[in-house]
Amino acid sequence: MSEHRRKPSQPQGGGRAAARRGQSGSSSGRRAAPRGATGSLSDSYGSGSYGSGGEERQYGSRAEARRAAQRSSGGSRRRAADPGPGGRRAAPGRGRATAPGKKRIIDYPRFDKYGWRRWVPSWKLVAGLCVGFFGGMVAVAGVGFAMVGIPSEQAAARSENNVYYWEDGTQMVATGNGANRQNVTIDKIPKSMQWAVISAENKTFYEDSGVDPMGIARALANMARGGDTQGGSTITQQFVKNTFLSQEQTLTRKFREMFISIKVGSKMDKDDILQGYLNTSYYGRGAYGIQAAAQTYYGKDAVELTDSECAFLAALLKGPTYFDPMGNESIDTSATETANLKRSKYRWNWILGEMHKDGHLSDAKYQEAIKKYPMPQGLKATKGMTGQISYLVDTAKKYVLAHSDISQTQFDKGGYQIYTTFEKSKVDALAKAVKKIEKDRLKPDERELDKYVQFGAASVKPNDGAIVALYGGAGYENDHFTNNADTQGVPVGSTWKPFVLAAAMQYGTYKSDGEGLSPMSKYNGDDHLKVREQDGTYYLNDDKSVFHQENESDYPWGYITLRKAMEQSINTPFVQLGWDVGMRKVRDVAERSGILDASFATLNPSFALGTSTPSAIRMADAYATFAASGKRADPYSVVAVKHNGKEEPGFTRPKVTQAMPAPIANNVTDVLENVIENGTAQKAKALGRTAAGKTGTTDENKSAWFVGYTQQLSTSIAMFRENPKDHKLLSMNGTAGEDSIHGGDVPTEVWTEYMKAALKGETDPGFPEATEIGEVQDQVGAPSPTPSFTPEPSESATSTPSPTPTKGQGKPTPTASETCSVFECNDVGGNGSSGGSDTAGTDGGVTSSPTPTPTEGGGSNGNGNGGGFFGGSTG
Repeated sequence: MSEHRRKPSQPQGGGRAAARRGQSGSSSGRRAAPRGATGSLSDSYGSGSYGSGGEERQYGSRAEARRAAQRSSGGSRRRAADPGPGGRRAAPGRGRATAPGKKRIIDYPRFDKYGWRRWVPSWKLVAGLCVGFFGGMVAVAGVGFAMVGIPSEQAAARSENNVYYWEDGTQMVATGNGANRQNVTIDKIPKSMQWAVISAENKTFYEDSGVDPMGIARALANMARGGDTQGGSTITQQFVKNTFLSQEQTLTRKFREMFISIKVGSKMDKDDILQGYLNTSYYGRGAYGIQAAAQTYYGKDAVELTDSECAFLAALLKGPTYFDPMGNESIDTSATETANLKRSKYRWNWILGEMHKDGHLSDAKYQEAIKKYPMPQGLKATKGMTGQISYLVDTAKKYVLAHSDISQTQFDKGGYQIYTTFEKSKVDALAKAVKKIEKDRLKPDERELDKYVQFGAASVKPNDGAIVALYGGAGYENDHFTNNADTQGVPVGSTWKPFVLAAAMQYGTYKSDGEGLSPMSKYNGDDHLKVREQDGTYYLNDDKSVFHQENESDYPWGYITLRKAMEQSINTPFVQLGWDVGMRKVRDVAERSGILDASFATLNPSFALGTSTPSAIRMADAYATFAASGKRADPYSVVAVKHNGKEEPGFTRPKVTQAMPAPIANNVTDVLENVIENGTAQKAKALGRTAAGKTGTTDENKSAWFVGYTQQLSTSIAMFRENPKDHKLLSMNGTAGEDSIHGGDVPTEVWTEYMKAALKGETDPGFPEATEIGEVQDQVGAPSPTPSFTPEPSESATSTPSPTPTKGQGKPTPTASETCSVFECNDVGGNGSSGGSDTAGTDGGVTSSPTPTPTEGGGSNGNGNGGGFFGGSTG
């Protein structure tokens, strides 16, 4: 066997156990003496020889060897070798630790303490660490102070343009703030402006060091917790922050800002700091600096500002989004004109009061300043922002701010490239169509009722959501600053009825046990009908009177199919149908189709007739759901945003989802095709291709709509009159020389003119075939046909309608319910004709909404306003 595999020799004595046995078996019978009692080596355990080598083993085990080593080196246990009284040694393991033989530079754990006391740091150690920490901080601060430079307001003024691009990648417009920014010296800034910001923001400005340590500590703590950051509270710190073109909230930037503020406070004159602050602050409306703000809000140089105007501009520094009386609902729905005006007046008044209290306004000047709130002027067009470009930029900017972490301040400082979905040829075609019809039909110089007429329009790709064109108004250069394509407050009228029909086909009525309803179901189309609750009682107004639904005319339609009611846009069938289905279900279908929650009106019977107020963009997108067989995507206007060559996140195309079953969407389309072929939108037949759509007119003729689509494009057109003073809607009765304007009139003409140009050269794919859907579920009270019933002619027949009597003229024609025989009832009224009236080309107006009662149980947002592109937010 090789040497390195040989087993080690075992002690002949057999180890400790053998020693113990030998001792117990001695003839004396006495217990063996403890180890070391004699002082002889033989007294140790295991004395004897190792194998054949005969080497003596001094210690009986490894533990004994360690204890011996500790005894010889002054280890951590007390010596146990010397016997105690009576020849015994101290029991092993009961001694306490002894201190190491050598102290360390950092005495921790402490060398001369035992147990828990070893872990309590000494006062010397604590003091040393504190001195070292603060010394290090001073060193870092010194290095930081030496490395940073004093900011320049001139450098901060070098803002860049934002560049917008068309869908094909060509440049649309470059718009920025460089031209809207001009630095002025302190002697050109009124003393009232200087004292206004000091009294409002930093009363100790001329006495403090320029840094607020507590404010910085709060900001750092909030940043570390991931909460909202807080800027510096002194004017010096705000000036320093304004000079940073990058507004990222990081610890590095915050420390750098602190060091710069310290240096600015110690090196710069206070007047220079105040000048820099007023020249670099953002006042809203794209205005940076006091000079640009004075021109933007009051059309004058800063030096000409009054005390009252200075207080107004100082109030804007609190946040122009919330203190500009013009409102900014695209950023925050709470920033309405009314709310902003209230906030602005309050802070303006407070600032003047503080200036007076601080002795910066005499009694006489204070009384003069608070006499009248200095209402600023409206927006003004800037270079390149004319025609529809201003509204395209407005829409794209809203989208960017709603779908990214880019703040408005960052965005307005420029340097962004925005790639949009807008197609120049279609934008031009839409604007041209509006102008053509305006010129042909409206004569504002000759007819008073043609004044203040406005249009809004949008065009969206079905099955995608891309906004390819919009019409926002006459242009900023004509002092029209509201984007009518994304406006709110214009009811959509009967263009809402397709959502009622879609809900009925999907859910059925309360008596169908979930079975969908066929569009061939019959409902009473007569005028002035009572609406029945699901328990058979009549719907009551809040004053307990019975509510009656009106049509636009008193023509006696009788029980007609929903398809026919949609064709002629008759109100009463859809009001009762919506109530039978449940207005909450109608609302849900509309919401899934793309209508925003903020635009829904109260859920009363008139909800079925379009008292809600979605924007033109949202209506085009919702109808695109029908065009795409129930598939939809959120409307979008931006596909990419770049900054410093880097693409910003958040601009992937919206996901396409199935908003409603395809058979339902296709049946809605089939019904709306008939509206163009035989109903209120026959002027759209001039398009010369397969299309579907619906007209809409509201109560008192205050707005008129047409929303129509092909498979390639969905377009909505809104027309309304608005009082320029209070922005309330005016009646269009008499406009364009007509007794009343309907959706099938001017709006349909604009739609047709635009769609001809937009679809030029495109194929006509038609629509998917509508498969039979649902069960015929006639309204309660409808006559039941017998086997002898003769099917009515196809409702697509072009029968000539009978004249429609105007309300109050002549003897009323008997209703269908009065002339129906026991065995059969014609589709229209008691005259036996197969349908129609001379209301073709018109549509039923929305009647005044009744006061809702709790019986429907649908809930409501309570106001019926709202509903822009983003619902009034980041949509």
